[in-house]
Amino acid sequence: MQPTRWKLLLISGLFPLLPFAALAQSDQHSRVLVIDGQAGQAPVIEKNGRAYVDVEALTEIAHASLSFKADRIVLSLPTSNLNPSMAEPSAEPGNSPIAGLSRDFTRAGIEEVATMREWANTLAYAIQNGYPISEHWAANSREQAAQDLRLAAVAVSTESDRNALQLLTNEFEAVRAWSNKLLQERKAMDTAKYAISENLLRDDPASQKIVTCGHFLATMLGSGSFTDDPSCH
Repeated sequence: MQPTRWKLLLISGLFPLLPFAALAQSDQHSRVLVIDGQAGQAPVIEKNGRAYVDVEALTEIAHASLSFKADRIVLSLPTSNLNPSMAEPSAEPGNSPIAGLSRDFTRAGIEEVATMREWANTLAYAIQNGYPISEHWAANSREQAAQDLRLAAVAVSTESDRNALQLLTNEFEAVRAWSNKLLQERKAMDTAKYAISENLLRDDPASQKIVTCGHFLATMLGSGSFTDDPSCH
């Protein structure tokens, strides 16, 4: 079993920039998560307006499985729990797979979204708190996201997959541009402003666009059907 730092899973948002430092400073309120159609419930802790649920309890309720990949947790739902459009395409005539996202692409896409979230969150937290960010770390984070994007491209098998891949690519480019901007500001010693103004980094238009698109991509991939959104363009 992995260390206990993996015991809480953020469920209130995809790119919750800069929440980490405040977690220990706020009161906790307990609630219960109930998954519709599944027997059982999991305790939820609320901190700073965000909800956290025990990963192992969530896994048990959903009859899912957990796997650990480096510093990432992968929660795999059984096929019966997925949206019908995410299941394997039917071989019956008239059931064309182009109507929805394929299962393999959906999994790869969700992995890419998680990688971009980790990249953006870690960078934002470091910049906000004045921690050093090395070029090596930035390059590794960028390459991991690029690799996961390539894996998503390999998994493309439907028209919906191709359309969704373009949105993932747009988000990757947005995070890369935003990351480069912050790194250049740090080199120029122009990042102290983010520590002085608590909301400056969060309210930055590029940051907000990344957050909005990340939210949208997670919802779209989870639905099993392609939709579009201006935030990802």
